[in-house]
Amino acid sequence: MSNMNDAAGLRAPYGRSHSQYQTEFEPATGTIWGYFNPRGTACFSLGLLKDIREHDQTLAQNHGAIEFEGELRPVNFYVCGSRAPRIFNLGGDLALFVLLIKSRDREALVHYARLCIDNMHARIENYNAPGMITISMVQGDALGGGLECALSSDVVVAEEGAQMGLPEILFNLFPGMGAYSLLARKVGPRLTERLMLSGRVYSAAELHEMGVVDVLAGPGEGEAAVQDWIARHARRRNGHAAVMRVRRQVFPVTREELDAITDTWVDCALRLEDRDLRMMGRVVRAQMERMERGTVVDVGAAAEAAEAAPALAAL
Repeated sequence: MSNMNDAAGLRAPYGRSHSQYQTEFEPATGTIWGYFNPRGTACFSLGLLKDIREHDQTLAQNHGAIEFEGELRPVNFYVCGSRAPRIFNLGGDLALFVLLIKSRDREALVHYARLCIDNMHARIENYNAPGMITISMVQGDALGGGLECALSSDVVVAEEGAQMGLPEILFNLFPGMGAYSLLARKVGPRLTERLMLSGRVYSAAELHEMGVVDVLAGPGEGEAAVQDWIARHARRRNGHAAVMRVRRQVFPVTREELDAITDTWVDCALRLEDRDLRMMGRVVRAQMERMERGTVVDVGAAAEAAEAAPALAAL
């Protein structure tokens, strides 16, 4: 644990420094700042999922408190962001999916899905802390499981330059780690299915107009927007958190519901054909191009164009 003083506005790192999920605590506001810090592709690898779980499981066991400077401190706000440039999270580990589907390893697919749900449901339930408010700070692309993760927070803050979407339908699959449950409760089933079945990648501004994004920040202003939101709501946090809790009581997202959906996801994944897996590979390559060189504007469109290229060349 850190020995930093509790000066206003200062954050102290805590937890394992070599973790793929890095955390800081801001004592003045009681805010955890958690950052994905993935090795390799900015997706939910098994390593990243396990590191998130290690941190969040302890938080839930302490009913929303962390051990800091020798004592348990209650957490008022928990912000989730990313240290990957221009990327919040690209979602599921598609390269791993291809391997597991080709080898027909149902057990490993179920294990991956359950680990995702362990993380998702804990956040949906605010880590057993009735007074905590969770915030997703999306400063870059949030695709597939990345968007699902963002939606698991009470409040979604996104920068205008971020791309967000559910491209899984492009390779004949669907986002099975909470997208339908969370979106349907936020914007209704009709719009949810349109977002899932289109495969489109949307701008944060478009999703703000639809009601998916709660706060739209300017480019590079995501953290300032989160800090401003916390400052404006700190005095009424207790009431605000209670309303969020009532929302979960009226529209509960149960663990049983999420587990049943992941079973459907595993069944669907194991029915994918070779052409679907090739398309999944094209999406992976488009993601890498966007990460490494920034030359890809729309990952889904780039993957579809790559699929069409051989047919056009044969004409």
